[in-house]
Amino acid sequence: MADNPDAHAVRDAGETGFVSPAPLAKDRRSADWRDLPGRTDPLTADLSGVIGGPVGRHAVVGRSRFFTPMRAILLLAIVFLALGWFAKAPCIQQAPVGENGALGLDWSGSRQYVAMCYSDTVPLYGAERLNEGAFPYKKWWEEDAGNGRLQRRYMEYPVISGLYQYGAMTIAKSWDAVHWLPGALQVAIYFNVVALGLALAWLVTVWASALLAGRRVWDAALIAGSPLVIVHAFTNFDPLATAFAAGGLLAWSRKRPVLAGILLGLGGAAKLYPLLLLGPLLVLCLRTGRVREWSVTALTGIGAWLAVNLPIALLFPRGWAEFFRLNSERGADPDSVYNVISSFTGWTGFDGILSAGEAPTVLNAVSFLLFALVCVGIGYIALTAPRRPRLTQLCFLLVAGFLLTNKVWSPQYSLWLVPLAVLAFPHRRILLAWMTIDALVWVPRMFYYLGVSNKGLPEQWFTAAVVVRDIAVVVICALIIRQIYRPGEDLVRYGFIDDPAGGVLDQAPDAQPRWLPAWLRPRPPVEAAPAHSVSPSTG
Repeated sequence: MADNPDAHAVRDAGETGFVSPAPLAKDRRSADWRDLPGRTDPLTADLSGVIGGPVGRHAVVGRSRFFTPMRAILLLAIVFLALGWFAKAPCIQQAPVGENGALGLDWSGSRQYVAMCYSDTVPLYGAERLNEGAFPYKKWWEEDAGNGRLQRRYMEYPVISGLYQYGAMTIAKSWDAVHWLPGALQVAIYFNVVALGLALAWLVTVWASALLAGRRVWDAALIAGSPLVIVHAFTNFDPLATAFAAGGLLAWSRKRPVLAGILLGLGGAAKLYPLLLLGPLLVLCLRTGRVREWSVTALTGIGAWLAVNLPIALLFPRGWAEFFRLNSERGADPDSVYNVISSFTGWTGFDGILSAGEAPTVLNAVSFLLFALVCVGIGYIALTAPRRPRLTQLCFLLVAGFLLTNKVWSPQYSLWLVPLAVLAFPHRRILLAWMTIDALVWVPRMFYYLGVSNKGLPEQWFTAAVVVRDIAVVVICALIIRQIYRPGEDLVRYGFIDDPAGGVLDQAPDAQPRWLPAWLRPRPPVEAAPAHSVSPSTG
């Protein structure tokens, strides 16, 4: 590529020895336009020495017919997903552990904790009665409620996650019924079917995120190669939700509000968080006078959620409501800030010691109120920032605020943050440090579950690791807020690029409604923005 990006790459016939296959001028694929981590990020530049060093100044970028950045990133994702499967594989080993030497899962010696291979999908096969071929939300069973009474139980997951489990079970049983196919325990076949679908969902997440990254397409490599993928890609069913969320944001960026709403609504029927992304969209559309587009997305999102949920709710109301009942009665999760405080202080919580089946009403109210304050704060930031924040910046702040204030932060929920963090704050070393810390929390968690009497770790080892993880997330939130109020430091905005995920918001001027008070209007930037056009940004 010539040093002058506007130069035509095909020389005159009189100039010897150089003919280019096509014009390169202004095609946005040159080395001067696309962010090249080997040149702009010191860590990547050092690592690139393994394959020959950073790309040269005159390299033609974006002309490969096969090994494109997208394919390279997806290949990296497949490698890390394979590592994730191998990490869980010890928990699907079978051995003669049943009566008369019957084969069963070999979890002897607390293998699921010692080998750190635990996945919810394996015990749920029996716990949710999938092994009986039961249809979720219709099938019920009784369990001891802990107060001497039996309680009727149903499938505890949102509809799409529950139906996904049912579909995987159907495939596993069908496979097991065909005698000439390789045989295994049904639960092992079920896990592999589930894992295959989750792997495809994560690949969709990576693909959509790479497209959302725009010129910084290589940032998506951090999503594909995140340590959290190895630990949590197959811990639960969350890649389904990340795929819908990333797909919804991609549809919005392509100015397709109806499709965006449908995908976010379906994501909300898998795990509730994709519907939360409508909040950042609302405040940004309010600031730019694009509320009509937001209304289309919100209404179609609610419609898609209802289309999936209403049939189950009407046919099996008690089974459908089980997810909401359990979440209202659930206490503070081991990963929550409330349990961390209890762990170090002996505090009994807002509600004190509750009897079995009693809902922690005060904790529920406090958690809801704190998240409401987070939403108000994000709305204030979105409206008063000197330049309209990018959509993914607010999405990350909202989801991170939800997890930090919620009474439940299941370990695999951290996957929700990975694509949003990379798109919102593409500082690779900082993000890699947080992801590594978050992934390593799995180690003290497993040994805490093992129990001190079984040579495990005390609770405080685990909760101390949670504190470090929470601090890392809070630091990233603070850096994003700083970047919002100092837009000149935003690495994504470069030259003519405003918000790659913005859709109708991209390049949109401020057009706040007149009824907004002065204190909710944009403020001057903290400092003058450096000229991005002088040199490429660093990551």
